[in-house]
Parts: sequence; C-alpha cells; structure tokens
Amino acid sequence: MTASSSGAAAPAMAAASAAAIAQRSRPRRGRFLSWPAALSLLIALFSLLPLAFVIGVAIDTGWDAMVPLIFRPRVGELLLNTGLLLVCTIPLCLVLGVAMAWLTERSNLPARRLWSLLAIAPMAVPAFVHSYAWISLLPWLHGLPAAVLLSVISYFPFLYLPAAAALRRLDPGIEDVAASLGLKPWAVFFRVVLPQLRLATWGGMLLIGLHLLAEYGLYAMIRFDTFTTAIFDQFQSTFSGPAANMLAGVLALCCLVMLCGEAATRGRARYARVGAGSARPQPLYDLRGMRLLLALALPLLTTALTLGVPLWTLGRWLIAGGSAVWHGSDILSALQQTLLLASGGALLTTLAAVPVAWLAIRAPGRLHRALEACNYVTSSLPGIVVALALVTICIQFARPLYQTAFTVLLAYLLMFLPRALVSLRTGIAQAPVELENVARSLGRSPLQAVCQITLRLAAPGGAAALAMVFLAISNELTATLLLAPNGTRTLATAFWALSSEIDYAAAAPYALLMVLLSLPLTWLLYLQSKRTAGR
Repeated sequence: MTASSSGAAAPAMAAASAAAIAQRSRPRRGRFLSWPAALSLLIALFSLLPLAFVIGVAIDTGWDAMVPLIFRPRVGELLLNTGLLLVCTIPLCLVLGVAMAWLTERSNLPARRLWSLLAIAPMAVPAFVHSYAWISLLPWLHGLPAAVLLSVISYFPFLYLPAAAALRRLDPGIEDVAASLGLKPWAVFFRVVLPQLRLATWGGMLLIGLHLLAEYGLYAMIRFDTFTTAIFDQFQSTFSGPAANMLAGVLALCCLVMLCGEAATRGRARYARVGAGSARPQPLYDLRGMRLLLALALPLLTTALTLGVPLWTLGRWLIAGGSAVWHGSDILSALQQTLLLASGGALLTTLAAVPVAWLAIRAPGRLHRALEACNYVTSSLPGIVVALALVTICIQFARPLYQTAFTVLLAYLLMFLPRALVSLRTGIAQAPVELENVARSLGRSPLQAVCQITLRLAAPGGAAALAMVFLAISNELTATLLLAPNGTRTLATAFWALSSEIDYAAAAPYALLMVLLSLPLTWLLYLQSKRTAGR
C-alpha cells in the first residue's frame, strides 16, 4: 500500500471506528428500555388501585343507594368542618411561613440561622404527638379553634421551607430596579418579592391542604370530626361498609378538587431569568428598636408553641412516670417492629421508584410522564382511603394477603413512592449519560452500564430516598392501624393505644423515640434547603 493510499485509509478507518463506538453506545431501546417501561407500567397500574376502588365502589353501590349515603346531614357537617379547617389553617400557615422565611433570610435578625433551623424542627414531631402534648396540658382543648392551632404549628414548616429556598434564589437586582422606580420597601415586598414566591407558596399550601385532609390522630385526640376520623369510626363499627366507602369517595374527590384547583390557579407566569443574575449577596433589611423586638417575638413565640410545649410535656410525663414507664420488652418490641416495617417499606418503595425515575430522566416523553404522574395522584389520597382499598381488594380477591405484613408494605409503597421518586430523579439526573455510553463502547451491556455506572453515581439520591421513606413510615399511623397483622405494635400504634387510654405517662417513651427517629430527616431537609441555594 502506498503512502497516499494509507493516508486516505486512515480517516476512513477512524470514521468506521467512531461509527462502531457510536453504534455500541446507542441505547438499545427494544431490548433495554422495554424492561423499565414494563415495570413502570405495572407500578402505575398498581398505584391507580385506590382511585379505581373509589370509582368501582360508587358504580357498584348505584345512584339510588349513593344518594342517601352522600346527601345526608352527617356528610354536610363533615364538609363544613373540613372547609372551615382548610380556610382557617392554610392562610395562617401562609402568613407565618412567609413571615418566618423573610425574617430568617432577608433581615438582620440575631441568630437567624438558628431560627431557621428551629422553624423546621416541628417536622420532627409527628402531628398526633403535638396533639397529645397540648391535650395532656390543656384537657379542655377541643373543637375547631384547637384544630386550627395544632394544624398551624404542625404544618407551617411545609410552607416555610419552599418560601425560604425561593427567597435565597431571588435576584436582588429585581428589587433594586423596583426601589429605583420609587417603591418603598413594603411595596417592593408585596409587588415584587411576594409574586416571585407564588410557585413555592402554592405548592406549600397544596401540601398542607392534603395533609389536613389525610390527618387522623391529631383531630381524633381533640374530638374534632373530619372525613378521616369519620371514615375510621365507620370502618370500626361496620367494617368496610358502604357508608365508610362513600365517605372515602367524597374525601378522595376533595383531594382531586384541591389538586385541580392548585393546577388551575398556579398561573403561567415565567419565574426564570435570562443570564446568571447578580452575584452579590441578598440585601438584609435593617431591623432596629421596636421593630427588632417585634421581629424577635415571632420566632420566640413560634418556637415556644411548636417545640417548647411538646418537649416540656414529654419531659413532665417521663419524670412523672419514672422508670416504671420504660417497659424494656414492650418498647424494644415496638422499636424492632417499627424498624423492620420501615426498612422493608423503604427498600421496596425505593426499588419500585428506580425504573420510574430512570425513564423520567433518560427517556422523557408523554407516556413516561403520565406513568410518573399516576404515582403522584395516588399519593395525594389519604392513607385511610389507600388502606380501605387494599382491605376491600384483599377480602374479595386475595383473602390470604389480608392482615399480612406484605399488604402493609404495599400500602407504604402507594403512599410514599413520590418521596423516593424526587430524590432518585435528582440522583440519576446528576449521573452523566455519556459515562454510560463510554461503558457500552467498552463492551458493557446496557444493564451492566446502568448498574455499574449510573446507579453508583445516583447512590446518594437513593440513600436520601431510603431515609425519607423510612422516616415517613416510622411515624405512619392510619394505614398501619387498619392493615397491620394482629399483634403488630409499632411505635406509632403503641403510642396511640396508650394515649387513647389516657395513659399519657406510658405513651411518653414511644413519643420520644418517634421524635428521635425523625430528627435526622429534619436535619437532612435543612441541609438540602441550604444546598439548593448554594450555601
């Protein structure tokens, strides 16, 4: 071969080699993507079971039988209670959450980093433990005012977190432009800053509203009737009768109406900016004199109500009970069963979320987005609706599975899959697809490339998903009460049984252990919110 021919062949050989590498690195959609897609489809169909249960019960009951069950005074009373609870609680959470976020992020409040941590610390205390602390301190506390008070102190951190994160990301140049046009600081806040928080506050209000509809223990303890407490009482008296199922249908409809309402009122405004924005730090509002004292009073009062009362009550009952309340075998058994169920549920839920999260990042499309959305819609339904659906399905079609640990784990999967999805999606998105392509060009199969490269890089997201689901399960009450096998005694169910018997001293150790298990999640959320803003 001559020099000229060899020179001409070199580019051709390089092109052929590059083409071969590209052919190897190209994802084999027919062979590999079909497996995640098939698994995602099965998970989505399973996640729709509670919604199908509600629709199926309505069809099976028939219109003639549904009318007297739905259009009766009791349902009207529950609707009124629920509506008043939402109307009173959500605006108060909005005002408190945004005010605390502004004080800790945009003012010179002393020790504002400590106050920001204390603002999310109430999330470490389960809502029914808040109720236990207040009702044991003030036994006369009940009704709508008590429900609103306890709901605000339990759930306002769900609005504080996104509002504070949004405030950190705002470009201070936008506020400078508004101020240069003659707007005063309060006008800048209401006309410029607050509209930029719309997505964050709307999402936080939706999350709080869904929690209010699903909460059972908090309202049962203060004798405030909601759909969830009524469904549980009806289930205990008539065991999955049509009345309980119809109430579950109305509750599910309320949740779907709230989801659609949030989507319709979210708006289409753009919240992104072109360019990197200003690199300088956010300006801090200078608080002095009486304004500083009033500003300090808000976090002090909030911390006293949200943490001071529960911790003081727990300490008082632990001291009053002494060593007698620490029944080693009972507490150890409850802790062991909680850890087993939480570990099994977290592992099952995270594994089920892997194919859904992988498709959402690696092969986004309308079908895959729809499959992912099915899981979010189902998770918005209260746990008691999910539990009733599984009870009915097991009794009618799979009786051997009724009241088994497997059914409980399936309920956890339906309820908490989105928590795992959020963390896994972030982890997979941070694993470059180019590394998979390189691994395939070196002879790895698509499955080997994903397992050896992507899943390893996404391991921190998977660990966060496991932790989030684990801690959610460890404090779960309603579904566990309805579905757990006879003899199952978790920390939450043991606490509920003892507090229902007005044995507050004996219930205190279980409440303390639940708080201690929840503290790592609170710290994780705090660090994640700081990382979001690059701080």
